Amino acid sequence: MTAVLVLAAMTACCVRAGVALAAAQWPRRSPAAAIVLWQALGLGGGLAAVGTLLALGTARQQSGVAGSALREVTGLADGHGMPGPALLDIARLACLAAGLVLLALLVWVLVAASAAVLRARQRQRALLSLLARGDPKVPGALVVDFPAAAAYCLPGLRSAIVISAGTLDLLDSHELAAVIAHERAHLRERHDLVLLPFVALLNGFAWSPVVRKAHQAVALLIEMHADDMARRHRPARELATALLRVGAAGGGLAPSGALAASDPARDCDVTARVTRLLRPAPGLSVSALALVALAATLAIMVPAGVLLMPL
Repeated sequence: MTAVLVLAAMTACCVRAGVALAAAQWPRRSPAAAIVLWQALGLGGGLAAVGTLLALGTARQQSGVAGSALREVTGLADGHGMPGPALLDIARLACLAAGLVLLALLVWVLVAASAAVLRARQRQRALLSLLARGDPKVPGALVVDFPAAAAYCLPGLRSAIVISAGTLDLLDSHELAAVIAHERAHLRERHDLVLLPFVALLNGFAWSPVVRKAHQAVALLIEMHADDMARRHRPARELATALLRVGAAGGGLAPSGALAASDPARDCDVTARVTRLLRPAPGLSVSALALVALAATLAIMVPAGVLLMPL
């Protein structure tokens, strides 16, 4: 029963912390730290939710919830029923099955999202091999003859930065360099892998307001982190003006599986990024970063410990 209470409490805490984090302003001061916390809350919340159901489905957690659940499943497969009254056996079996189904669902949505992204990128690379060309204005990037403004990157082993002809006509050389620096930051930091679990959760649990808020928040923080990386190489004003001009032109959309410099469907995010670039706030203090690291560690280690060790 102690394991059930701890895991249920951790599930509720991760959900409430996610809601509070989505509404907080401090993540914009240190996007990298906030992204780590989001990842920890997602992983910890998933472990805790699955663990709660598995703990309810096992009679004794003598070797941790995971080990006990495995023994229960093995016993059922061997034809041994659960010990105890029939109604209690049915309730435990239902909880055990629900936990296993939730675990399988979480794994499935991640695998399905990964496969969909890989297929989309493969199609894009095939198209780029036919349609894209190099241009001295944007060394290291591919240019496609598309009139609307667009700039995005395709991560992966054969990564690429793609700029539309409309963007070349719209931005000057300094703004183009800032956009390229932003996209290179996405590729270098592998932001696609950071966002992928949240895309998977959104695909599987789009009905959940918490999941939608988490995806939106992490997507924005990733862009802000890339802005910070680009700002190390280019003046902030260059990237800010580029974002404003691309947004005003109604461009910025990227194909599936890519990361775009801006999204015209989310003007409020572009406004927040431009404001942050032009009027940067101080980053979090060392003590605040330590608290974030502690919270992220506890969010993962507490449910993992309960799953693996007996209480």
